[in-house]
Amino acid sequence: MNVPTDGPGPSHHAPPVADPLDRSRFPVDEWRLTETRFDCDDVGVTESLFTVGNGYLGLRGNLSESRDAHLDGTFVNGFHETWPISHAEEAYGFARVGQTIVNVPDPKVIRLYVDDEPLHLSVADLPEYERSLDFRTGVLTRDLIWRTPGGKRVRVRSTRMVPLEQRHLAVMTFEVTLLDHRASLAISSQLLNRQDIEPEAPMAGAGIGGGSTDPRKAESFDRRVLVPRLHAADPETARLKLGYRTAESGMTIGVVADHTLESPAPYSMSVHAEDDMAKVIYQINAEPGVPVKLTKLVSFHTAESIPPRELIDRCERTLARTHHEGVAHQYAAQEAWLTAFWERADVEVPGHPGIQQAIRWNLFSILQASARAEGKGIAAKGVSGSGYGGHYFWDTEIYVMPFLTYTNPWAARNALRFRYTLLENARARARELSQKGALFPWRTINGHEASAYYAAGTAQYHIDADIAYALSQYVGATGDDEFLSREAIDIFVETARMWADLGFWRDETRRTFHIHGVTGPDEYTTVVNDNLYTNVLARFNLRRAARAVWELERNDPAAYADMVRRTGLTADEPQEWADCAQGMLIPFDEYLGIHPQDINFLEREMWDLENTPLEKRPLLLSYHPLVIYRFQVLKQADVVLALYLQGEEFTAEQKKADFDYYDPITTGDSTLSAVMQSIMAAEVGYHDLALRYFLSGLFVDLADRHHNTADGVHVASTGGVWSALVAGFGGFRDIGTGAGERQWQIDPRLPERWESLIYRVTLRGTRVRVTVRTEELELCIEQGDGPVTFDVRDELVTVTADGPVTVPLKHQGPRLEGEPPYPAGIQRADGTVISAIVPSGY
Repeated sequence: MNVPTDGPGPSHHAPPVADPLDRSRFPVDEWRLTETRFDCDDVGVTESLFTVGNGYLGLRGNLSESRDAHLDGTFVNGFHETWPISHAEEAYGFARVGQTIVNVPDPKVIRLYVDDEPLHLSVADLPEYERSLDFRTGVLTRDLIWRTPGGKRVRVRSTRMVPLEQRHLAVMTFEVTLLDHRASLAISSQLLNRQDIEPEAPMAGAGIGGGSTDPRKAESFDRRVLVPRLHAADPETARLKLGYRTAESGMTIGVVADHTLESPAPYSMSVHAEDDMAKVIYQINAEPGVPVKLTKLVSFHTAESIPPRELIDRCERTLARTHHEGVAHQYAAQEAWLTAFWERADVEVPGHPGIQQAIRWNLFSILQASARAEGKGIAAKGVSGSGYGGHYFWDTEIYVMPFLTYTNPWAARNALRFRYTLLENARARARELSQKGALFPWRTINGHEASAYYAAGTAQYHIDADIAYALSQYVGATGDDEFLSREAIDIFVETARMWADLGFWRDETRRTFHIHGVTGPDEYTTVVNDNLYTNVLARFNLRRAARAVWELERNDPAAYADMVRRTGLTADEPQEWADCAQGMLIPFDEYLGIHPQDINFLEREMWDLENTPLEKRPLLLSYHPLVIYRFQVLKQADVVLALYLQGEEFTAEQKKADFDYYDPITTGDSTLSAVMQSIMAAEVGYHDLALRYFLSGLFVDLADRHHNTADGVHVASTGGVWSALVAGFGGFRDIGTGAGERQWQIDPRLPERWESLIYRVTLRGTRVRVTVRTEELELCIEQGDGPVTFDVRDELVTVTADGPVTVPLKHQGPRLEGEPPYPAGIQRADGTVISAIVPSGY
């Protein structure tokens, strides 16, 4: 594999290198991520990589002994604390209340003592060590041999699982076997409130946020967050209980842990509980060759305000059901759940096992962030870490939702329903910003804007269109008209209203509709006029809303009447939206033949990325925002993203010209960028560059390319990996989301070194397997009745349940050598030359 590992930046400017993983430590296995050597140097990264979660509950891959950690983290989606945002200079409408995910009581702690010597991995003598996350079973397994300071050899096997079937449960086992000598064992299993106590042995960069100026980290607290409400430890059953209420947000949590010890050798047990810790300690006189096994079942329940005592009751009911079903049932159910998941979602690249392993880890990570997120959003880090404070962004709709829509549509519906539940907050936010309709927050947990820096936050009005896009894509793929007509239609109405009110008409050579004072996806260019991405997606939003209203009025008058009652829609509004869309200004420079990112973008000089030292990257950590804003330099794909999402609105020539211009000046400082650049590089013909971008995105976390995987998995990037495979190399597109009927297209771009690519998409309840080979495309219905029709390079191809259909392919699209040249030095229409500069204070 050729994949750059030099961190964020224009990856195609860096020399390609070999497989970025140390395969002596992380061997290739298509269905597992395995670590064969413990290393303290990257413990934070491996904590994120070996997370187990289900979208509601996440357990970071911390060590059971919990002595060595970057962040001992256990997270419940949406469980957060609030805090007042302090602005140095106040202004009306600034975000007032911050929200930060809480590190909930840690159930992972199981400490081992042999003859009173603690197992402490960073200093332990470990003749054997292996940790493995199995994508087919969802179980994290660790197996090691420890040679104690007294010379005794001890085998320790442990497992950890967060079930996908039982949302509120975690299952752990801890098995100890003396290999050569008898010894006294002590096993201490705990529930520990790490949010409010100091780390026992903090490692470099440990903790949440700290004093870091990195905006990607979570905020820290200088006060107690979890206020104790109850604690208990049953001396007969070894049941541990903790209950808390957050100090400011008022959210509540209950945690209960049950223990079962299997030991032929005699043992004693003691329990203890206090505000921030509950524990059970087993003392065993163990014999060699006789395993001692502890099974720990833990249940979490959270709520907005329900008393912790009631949540404890819920936890006990969850555990009672688990005991009734048996632990073996939990493992079997997990494996069955994942078998069905991989049947729907697997993407195969035969002949490339290292790539295959990385693909499945990425897809498994999306699953762990979203599967049981019912009633909540999908956070930027899922439930794998505290990065970005546990907030939900537009990343979900554009990067994660396509995967869910086409492989796990019920999870997509849940995510969209979550947005719908926040609609009233979005209406209030629009009023606060003097707008009609609704304005969804750029970053949030509870539905209120949490971005203190409005220029790169609130100003990203495109969030409304992103949500509308994901909604349209979901309804088109599933045919879920009931959800659209009963609830989601309100989102279309209120977002279209916002755009119609935000923009304005101007009479020039032709009457055009403009949107000023917004920020697009590229956060290195803020508060601009007529940002291309925003205008293109707003146009889509307006068209789609008008069409949805007219169709509802025609097809379901009763539902239409209900919608009018809920929203106050007037009869003339849909036509106004259609007119705004028709008149929308889409910036285009005739002289250069490209679409400017915004109306004044080309007036700026370029940032000389080729001569910017790597230690200055990412730019946001080394330069003041005002310095960055003065240049043509991109944090992430902006125009290029619009070319992908609304590809039917641009010609092939425009796509190539735009890609050629923007690709070299895109830093890739955002993990959102490489995957989208890969898709468009493949479409316009830069096949080698597309593959390099794909591999860059594929290993964002596995190779810690942005040096912050320790804060959690980059969930949007993992979703983008699926899109890069399916839409980029696989050529799958959903066209017609704006004004016409939906049409699914396939125009593949298989990399030269790949013999085939296999992916699945579920369309209107029918799952189709798509196999791309160099000279043919095969379509086959795996589940459902069909038929499904695709446009394959302007030829309509219908696949039915009768059998596979094979379509000959004459080519894999255009093939261009090299990569786009750096565009500095070209002339503008007025004759001035665009220069390249590295800002310096010297």
